[in-house]
Amino acid sequence: MLRLARFCERAVIGGWKLESALGSKLDVKAARFGANRAALQVLMAALRVSEDEIRLGGGAKAAEAQRAKGRLTVRERLALLLDDGSEFLELGLWAAYGMYGEYGGAPAAGVVTGLGRVSGRLCMIVANDATVKAGAFFPMTAKKVLRAQTIALENRIPTLYLVDSAGVFLPLQEDVFPDTDDFGRVFRNNAVMSSLGVPQITAIMGMCVAGGAYLPVMTDTVLMTEGSGLFLAGPSLVQAAIGQKTDAEELGGAAMHAEISGTVDFKEPNDHLCLARLRSLVGKIGSPAKAPFSVIAYDGVKDAPKFAAEDLYGLIDPDPAKAASNVYDMREVIARIVDRSEFDEYKAEFGRTVLCGYARIGGRAVGIVANQKMHQSQTVAVGPQAGEKRTEFGGVIYTESAQKAARFIMDCNQSLVPLIFLHDVNGFMVGKDAEWSGIIRAGAKMVSAVSTSVVPKITVIVGGSFGAGHYAMCGKAYDPRFLFARPTARYAVMSGASAANTLAEVRAKQMERGGKMLSDAEKKELYDEIKSSYDAQADPRYGAARLWIDSIIDPVKTREVLMTALEAASLNPDVARFNPGVLQT
Repeated sequence: MLRLARFCERAVIGGWKLESALGSKLDVKAARFGANRAALQVLMAALRVSEDEIRLGGGAKAAEAQRAKGRLTVRERLALLLDDGSEFLELGLWAAYGMYGEYGGAPAAGVVTGLGRVSGRLCMIVANDATVKAGAFFPMTAKKVLRAQTIALENRIPTLYLVDSAGVFLPLQEDVFPDTDDFGRVFRNNAVMSSLGVPQITAIMGMCVAGGAYLPVMTDTVLMTEGSGLFLAGPSLVQAAIGQKTDAEELGGAAMHAEISGTVDFKEPNDHLCLARLRSLVGKIGSPAKAPFSVIAYDGVKDAPKFAAEDLYGLIDPDPAKAASNVYDMREVIARIVDRSEFDEYKAEFGRTVLCGYARIGGRAVGIVANQKMHQSQTVAVGPQAGEKRTEFGGVIYTESAQKAARFIMDCNQSLVPLIFLHDVNGFMVGKDAEWSGIIRAGAKMVSAVSTSVVPKITVIVGGSFGAGHYAMCGKAYDPRFLFARPTARYAVMSGASAANTLAEVRAKQMERGGKMLSDAEKKELYDEIKSSYDAQADPRYGAARLWIDSIIDPVKTREVLMTALEAASLNPDVARFNPGVLQT
């Protein structure tokens, strides 16, 4: 099978050589490139400082309190759990960023989630951080755990829970307890994942109380360290409820659950041996059936892109004001993330503001749908200007590009090729010519193809992701298996400048109707206030705090992150029948 795949991809047949390798015209010595790179390096340095602060969780004092109990911190546990030298793709690090200030904040929402390698197996890890409010569940904690479970469920990833939590954060219980995307859904997901054969192992390494006590028992295998507690109600609550006096160890300690209730499968003396046991158990999980997606042998040196990933630092101006107006060739991005920089471009001469084509990333076949940010010279096909030349603006989806993308997405589903979406989109074209050409019909066809797509979809927001363009390019509402964003991403209905112009004009007219005439200075102040607020909400950190984005990634790491995501997606062998439904034609 492997030989056949290699044979089919031969570059030379009968003396004719197939040219699919992308070139690069990026001038790394240009002043603009240098300015962009310097600005992005400053932004990345600031992000890393913030990320390091988030990883401290509740801080040094809380970490020492954790160690005083004979327990490791969550980051120390992960270091022992993960394979030496392996990368941990952390998801949801920015969750709850800037939120819950009245309660002292909740760094990373008090739980660590991500993809890591354990005994050679790629696993989803969900680990409470007991230094943050004793690992209590805030609203965003529940949503973060649910997102991790959703990823594990969609991709059939073995899931490991390191439990050390006091349960629901009571001051916010009304926002944690009752709804379909709240705390109780975690246990429902445990059951569904088990029913579908997704391995789940829990290590109780601290407190596990109240409703949270169901999580470990809903999983396949339960480990527990001595000194930990597992009970529906703690000693104080038991005494208050039924008048019974008991200590924590007798009520729900490791010895009781291992010897009397039989709830615990493995009792371990401490964190170190518990994690060693967990690694041993993961190493014995059987291998699932393979997904039906094309994969060939991959050589990390020979198959690497021909151009340096570091070049991506100079491609885009990270200034938020430039999010909608950056002009560059998206092929420069593709050339730095696909194997050997080879890209079989689909309908290259048609609908040029969206690039479509086939490639491999880490040996795995992918279809790429990407917004082209360079302006394109086109010939008008319909309407009163038919036959005339026009310029199509980069980052805008026109009728032809929507039609092309829809057809390509359907072809990828037909051929079982996972899809990668690279966003830098301003939205769909508007105006009389666009309406006459059927932009709504073409856009609906593209959105429909994305919606009904059954192959794995992975989204990367490179620059702007505005309006309905975000939807058509597989935004969060369209079930991408993963959604990543670069620091240069902007995520909103429209750019800050456009929104501020519109909202400031509306607000000014409202004031004028109320009898207050604004001076030019007051209008500018109003504009600046609205724009500042809008830009803050379009920042990827704002979206990541609310889990609209799984991870803010370093541009240099794009290929590496996609390789991990594609490996995760390949763990699910089941692909539903593709049924696109009624399409606008």
